[in-house]
Parts: sequence; structure tokens; C-alpha cells
Amino acid sequence: MSEPGPVQSRMAVPDAALLALLGSRDESLRIAEDMLDADVHVRGNELTLTGDPADVAFAERVFTELITLAERGQQVSTDAVRRTVEMLGDGEAEDRARIGESPAAVLSLDILSRRGKTIRPKTLNQKRYVDAIDAHTIVFGIGPAGTGKTYLAMAKSVQALQAKMVNRIILTRPAVEAGERLGYLPGTLYEKIDPYLRPLYDALHDMIDPDSIPKLITAGTIEVAPLAYMRGRSLNDAFIILDEAQNTTPEQMKMFLTRLGFGSKIVVTGDVTQVDLPGGTRSGLTVVREILGDVDDVAFSQLTSTDVVRHRLVADIVDAYARWDAGNERPNLRAAAPRTGPQQDRRSRRR
Repeated sequence: MSEPGPVQSRMAVPDAALLALLGSRDESLRIAEDMLDADVHVRGNELTLTGDPADVAFAERVFTELITLAERGQQVSTDAVRRTVEMLGDGEAEDRARIGESPAAVLSLDILSRRGKTIRPKTLNQKRYVDAIDAHTIVFGIGPAGTGKTYLAMAKSVQALQAKMVNRIILTRPAVEAGERLGYLPGTLYEKIDPYLRPLYDALHDMIDPDSIPKLITAGTIEVAPLAYMRGRSLNDAFIILDEAQNTTPEQMKMFLTRLGFGSKIVVTGDVTQVDLPGGTRSGLTVVREILGDVDDVAFSQLTSTDVVRHRLVADIVDAYARWDAGNERPNLRAAAPRTGPQQDRRSRRR
């Protein structure tokens, strides 16, 4: 039986969406051409796709999503093109589209805007993580470095504060990295804890006017403190984030979670492959799923190297370390979930 010959498909692009679709100096179009197996040509407002039937059909789905993004007033960046191709290429895209998880829906979900910069999820797992924060009182965001788990939690906390859903934001981390107790470090309390909490401040500066942050901290609207200072408190009407939770013991994790008060929400973030606890100490983050996995209103969101939103090399670094850790059977590390990215053959993923 002979193979089907090449086919051709034409798609009209609305005037208002054309420039956004092409990208600056046609960069987005060139990325699409590189990632797709169908030939892509643009003439006026018309896209022409040529190639094998399966390749053309896949290209049609990609450009339909990209045109939808452009029609919503978004510039179609090269990153948006890459992530659209990845999301559509794993074989479950049609099922996800039926429940509102199409690439256009994922990439156009705005969380927070400031000075022309909009914070939104960039991957399907990130959208599911954000949705879980909306739907549950306690959410665990677990994944490797660069997956946006802390940054998105911070954005949701600021969004909740601005919408008056909570009265304050509380940010905390265990201070264990330096191997020193805070009381032995020089300076005031805030000078002692600043190195541990600096990543949280950095994220806040992206989301709130930096000049207003000291005022909000002084007023108690934003509180940044080490985990040790949470003991004995009941935290009401607050959005509470525990970052670097892999460095808590099971006892500390229990202490923190039981601080939950009325009208509050908790997000716990961490990476179980980067535990800094002394040898032999179990991480509270590695056991909490066994304990709370069946508890209502508690959600666990797993992020993987495919959700890395830093430099693209970071995902490869995460995967390389996961393979090395698995091969050496290091006791405090867990192999990351297998990556499903653009390196795989796209044709095999579509069938």
C-alpha cells in the first residue's frame, strides 16, 4: 500500500492578529517553521501548510492555538511557540482541550500585571498548580529548580491580598543552609534572616512597588520570617507560603501546617532532590504526601523538568543530575520524573 502524498492546507489570519503571530522580525514564525515538520509559508494574511497529512494536521492545531493567543491581544513569543508545540505533541492534547487546558487557555491565564509585565503560567502543570491554589486550602508545589513553584505562589498571594481575600501575606523558610543558628549570626533579626529570605524578597519586588514593601512589612501586611518563628501561632486571614520545605523535618512540617487559621490558605513549595538536612534526617516534604494524600482540601502539584521556565539549559541540567543521582543511589535525593520535551520525535508523539 503506497504512502499518502503531500497535502496542502490554507489558514486565514485575521488582520489584528497577524503581527502578533509573526513576532518581532518574524522570529516566532521562524521558530514554528523549525519545530514543525510541515512546510510553512505566509503570503499576505494567509498561511499555507504543506507536507504529510499528519504533519499538516498537527501544524494546523499549533497555528490555531497561536492565532487564538494573538487574537486575545498577546504577543506570540518564541517561548509561547515552543510551549504550544510541546503541549500539543504528547498525545493527550485533545482530551485536555475539552476541559479547558488547551495551550491558548494555559498561556493566556493572567495572574498579576505590573508595569506592563504580566505573570501567568507557562506550562500545563503550572496552570494545574495555579488552579489547585484557587481550589484548595493547602497546596504542595513539588518540583526542581526553575519550575516557578515559589514565584507563582507569590503571585497568587499578592493577587489574593489585592482582591482583599486575605489581610496579610506570611512568607517563611527554614534557615538551615548555612549550618548556623540564627542567634549566633551578627546583626538584628532582619539582618540575620535576610540571606535565607532574599529569594522571597526578590520575587516580591517583581510584583509590588519596591518602595511600598518596607511600609507593608512595618504594618504587618507582609511578614517575612524564618520557620522557627511560626511555632505557637494561629494564622488567620492570611496567605502563607513555606518555601524550601524539603529542609523541614516531619515535626517542623506538622508544626507549620497546624498554624492554619480561619480564612487562610497555605502553599508549601520545595524540591525533594535538594535536601540540606544533616545526614539521616528525613525531610518533612518527602513523607507528607504519605500522611495527607487522602485528606480533603489538600492538593499535591508535581512539577518536572518540562516545567522549567529559566534558561532552557536548566531543564537539561536537572535531568542530568536526576540520572546521575539514580545511578549512584544517593539516599537524600529522588530522581525527577522523566522529561517529555521537544527532543523526542514529534511524529511518534502525535500517533
